[in-house]
Amino acid sequence: MNSLPNMSNDIQKTSAQEQKSLRLELVNINKSYNSLKANDAIHLKVQAGQIHAILGENGAGKSTLMKIIYGATKADSGQIVWNGKEVLIDSPSAARKLGIGMVYQHFSLFETMTVAENILLGLDEKIDLKTLNAKIVEVSEQYGLPVDPRREVYSLSVGERQRVEIIRCLLQNPSLLILDEPTSVLTPQAVKQLFKTLRLLASQGVSILYISHKLHEIKELCDEATILRNGKVTGHVLPAEKNTAELAKLMIGRDLPSYEHPEYLGSAETLFQVKQLNYETDDPFGVSLSEINLSLKAGEILGIAGISGNGQAELLSLLSGEQTCKKDQIFILNQDISELTAGKRRDLGLGFVPEERLGRGAVPKMPLTQNMLLTAFRQGLNKFGFIQFKKVVSLTQQCIEKFSVKASGPQAEARSLSGGNLQKFIVGREILQQPKVLIIAQPTWGVDVGASMFIRQTLIDLSRQGVAILVISEELEELFEISDQICVLAAGKLSAPVATQQTNAEQIGLLMSGIQVLPTSAYATPTANHVQAQ
Repeated sequence: MNSLPNMSNDIQKTSAQEQKSLRLELVNINKSYNSLKANDAIHLKVQAGQIHAILGENGAGKSTLMKIIYGATKADSGQIVWNGKEVLIDSPSAARKLGIGMVYQHFSLFETMTVAENILLGLDEKIDLKTLNAKIVEVSEQYGLPVDPRREVYSLSVGERQRVEIIRCLLQNPSLLILDEPTSVLTPQAVKQLFKTLRLLASQGVSILYISHKLHEIKELCDEATILRNGKVTGHVLPAEKNTAELAKLMIGRDLPSYEHPEYLGSAETLFQVKQLNYETDDPFGVSLSEINLSLKAGEILGIAGISGNGQAELLSLLSGEQTCKKDQIFILNQDISELTAGKRRDLGLGFVPEERLGRGAVPKMPLTQNMLLTAFRQGLNKFGFIQFKKVVSLTQQCIEKFSVKASGPQAEARSLSGGNLQKFIVGREILQQPKVLIIAQPTWGVDVGASMFIRQTLIDLSRQGVAILVISEELEELFEISDQICVLAAGKLSAPVATQQTNAEQIGLLMSGIQVLPTSAYATPTANHVQAQ
């Protein structure tokens, strides 16, 4: 059990039995990036066979700490004690030799290679493919992670890809497994299976460090949690003894606001339509779209659920204007925009927030002022072809203040912001342009609970002001919290929309995984019985 900071010296002493079962101990770990103190005198203890959560807001220092444990980042000072002995972990290879494995939130797999070939690249030992294939099958069956070692990665679902990453770690017999946001792209059914696997591993003595912003998962799965805030450990708790609101307050230091979600009363005004949209991709790893139909009315939020790789990227490209299509397929206010570029669509009132924050949503090395100018120059920020710098700075400062963006100021580089704060800036930048229609992808992916609630409430408030909003997300909880209607994109086909109150996450999860299939329909809203009957 971890010691609380205010306990007496006698209580702080670890018993002989605790010391024997102690898998990992961090002592006074410090890491700074220029003036930013990412980790400040971190102390952490993880027992053998324990599932231990690391909780904190974006920018709290979680990722830096995990990279130090895995050898991807070197601490400025401090000690790492592994199974009772101080060790130096100066590379991921050194970490793996000790028995530490890590599965990152963003997978590192080669699309054109098989499962076995990808796993082979991550192994430190030499082994032939035939033997490796047999080991993969053995481990996948033992831990309930079914995957065919001969399949090429591009043909795998996101859940299957995650299994590949976990199996790659398990083949090296880890004593500690680090998981970063492991359920962010999984269906409810896949989450249940993952939890079974993690509990089995823990029962065999494997320690697990679990990073997630989903507090209900922490409460259900984890034995203990360490709280980080501003790079410091601020507490240790037993999640089972706390409710999610209490855990959130420990994370962010204040009570979470409650959602205000006024009922959608309906509108006669259709702002955005897609009619019989077909798209044949020439990308061998892409997904073709078939007969996509959707309709968005003023004041409405329509959520599109789906597992990554089912046509979301292609659909977003077509809707935003990055990729044009044949005429008479996409409309804003009954005006055909199918053949218009992204800039022309923005001129007509279309706002767009891409999934990738850095690189597409914002240019990493550019200051916030220039990132503001990239899409908001239509807002009177240039005159006779000359940039009005004072107005750019003013609008950027307005965005920072109105959307509670933590940044050193308008001239801060985009890459200096945490993921949650950069997302708030990008969403704020689009809202300040007063769009008629807003398309947003993965609005709170990897964003802490406080920033998530802020962004979600912002979208709800914006919709009730008459803006039509289309949200594409793999977070079912998010879609059910903010959407008025929800549909599913699977294998390039879009199901008919269903009123959110008339369905549930289990039913939508089955549609996402392809176990159940809904007939596509232009704009009809089926009843709950219709969904259950499939």
